[in-house]
Amino acid sequence: MAEVSTIAGERQDRSWWVKLGSTRIIVPRLSFGTGTYGWGGSSAQTRLGFRECVRLLLTAYEHGITWIDSADQYGSHPHVREVLKSLDREKVIVTTKLTARSGEQARQDIQRFLKELDTDYIDIVLMHCVVDSNWAVTMRPVMDAMNEAKERGIVRAVGVSCHSISALKTAATHPWVDVILARLNYDGMNMDGKLNEVLLVLETAIRNGKGVYAMKVFGQGGLRRDPERAIRFVFESGIPAATIGMVSEAEVKQNVAIARKLFPEG
Repeated sequence: MAEVSTIAGERQDRSWWVKLGSTRIIVPRLSFGTGTYGWGGSSAQTRLGFRECVRLLLTAYEHGITWIDSADQYGSHPHVREVLKSLDREKVIVTTKLTARSGEQARQDIQRFLKELDTDYIDIVLMHCVVDSNWAVTMRPVMDAMNEAKERGIVRAVGVSCHSISALKTAATHPWVDVILARLNYDGMNMDGKLNEVLLVLETAIRNGKGVYAMKVFGQGGLRRDPERAIRFVFESGIPAATIGMVSEAEVKQNVAIARKLFPEG
């Protein structure tokens, strides 16, 4: 079987499907990001219009992208809900993110997310846009609430979406973390720190069994001129999966074709 190298210095097979760290969640190598230029309840994807965004998500599913990366702040829950209506729920991986700063708010948010998505469970819930190096202390009530949801089976895995190198370093070693969403691209554009420093932290995270996937693969749009270089860099660095915001069927087909060259099986 053909193989690609990893940042952890180990071998990684070329299957399109991969287990996310120490979780039991099997994901495709690409996730459909619904948060391009997203905050305050909308994103480039939701601004396409409800029907077009849903159509694009279903098109991505047909091409093997069965993982949707959403967030409360993107306003994409209704779109994901519509997609789930026509698909086998167990064949779709759903990530969402919360910005709660108290345990009670986190509990309320998770219950609201379940209703908005019309699902009995959410695969991955992340604390959104974490920047504080001390977040494991200051966010403890939120973490406890997320743990409760995990114990009840309404959330399968928990973690953080990091936006600073100090927050990322904490996530790489903290036992609470199942999944890390980290900014990574070959140019170091819109990342949490210098490229080599980020790669070393992500290597630590992977060694510690964290499920790592990359965002800002195209540097928030600045690296779209060479999508193959951008996608190849992330995977050839050993990151098992990536989320990419796409706004057209052509982009879906292009990105899947690039990734399939590296991971043709499955």
